[in-house]
Amino acid sequence: MGLLLSSFWRAVLYCLHPKVILLSFLPLLLAMGAAGLLAYLFWQSAQETLVSFLDASVFVNSLAAWLAAVGLPALKTMLAPLILIVGLTPLVVVSTVLLVSTMMTPALVRMVAARRFPTLERRHGASFVASVGWTLISSALALVATILTAPMWIVPPLVLILPPAIWAWLTYRVMSFDALADHASSAERQTLLATHKPTLIAMGLVVGFLGATPSLLWSMGLMAIAMAPLLLPLSVWLYTLVFVFASLWYIHFCLSALQMLRAQHEAEVFVPNRPLAPVEALPLGDIVDAIEVPTTK
Repeated sequence: MGLLLSSFWRAVLYCLHPKVILLSFLPLLLAMGAAGLLAYLFWQSAQETLVSFLDASVFVNSLAAWLAAVGLPALKTMLAPLILIVGLTPLVVVSTVLLVSTMMTPALVRMVAARRFPTLERRHGASFVASVGWTLISSALALVATILTAPMWIVPPLVLILPPAIWAWLTYRVMSFDALADHASSAERQTLLATHKPTLIAMGLVVGFLGATPSLLWSMGLMAIAMAPLLLPLSVWLYTLVFVFASLWYIHFCLSALQMLRAQHEAEVFVPNRPLAPVEALPLGDIVDAIEVPTTK
């Protein structure tokens, strides 16, 4: 527990470092560029298609009539963009994890290692290509899980559990692997992930619930739709900061655990005051024969 809490506070303090703040803008710029291009190409057509689908729905028309009767006719007009935003949120989260993992985590590992673990040997248990491949596979699995569980999100308790759980699993898989890829050997990484798996998953759950907070920006109704050009980059940057914090938390925890693991192995190899092994006694004749007697000239 002490290692978990100390790593948490160190990650919080590192997030205030100017270099970390500047690095957090790199994924933001790339994500916003891609989002702007996709919105320019597909947003209007996607919204029109969704509006046509909703107009053909008996349930939606009944709901719209009821809303108009209670004095809320404008809610139907915001239904389509809100559905698109909610549907695209998992893709934004997964993309942010991917960008932070590939663009920021290697630099963060080097910064933390130089400051706290300058003597920790790098055994290069996984290459950058392997790390990217691991992140892509994990992200694809998280998207599949999101699509399969999306119909269950309409149940109020499950919408508060399933998305954070999926993001927690993705964070645990990606951040712990990246934190140990450069310094730990493959065997050390497997040992640490198996030993600290409950703690690492708990860290992922905390990050998963933190990752749900930027979505609250879109809970302002029509105002959120009107302020979308401002809220979109703000929400993406908040997602980036959450996963930057997660990366730093996993880096501090995993490198500290790796250092303790190696210290434990070294202590097992060299134990002070260990009794010497008994020496087998030689026969007296062998001892005499082994002694070189100088000859006189």
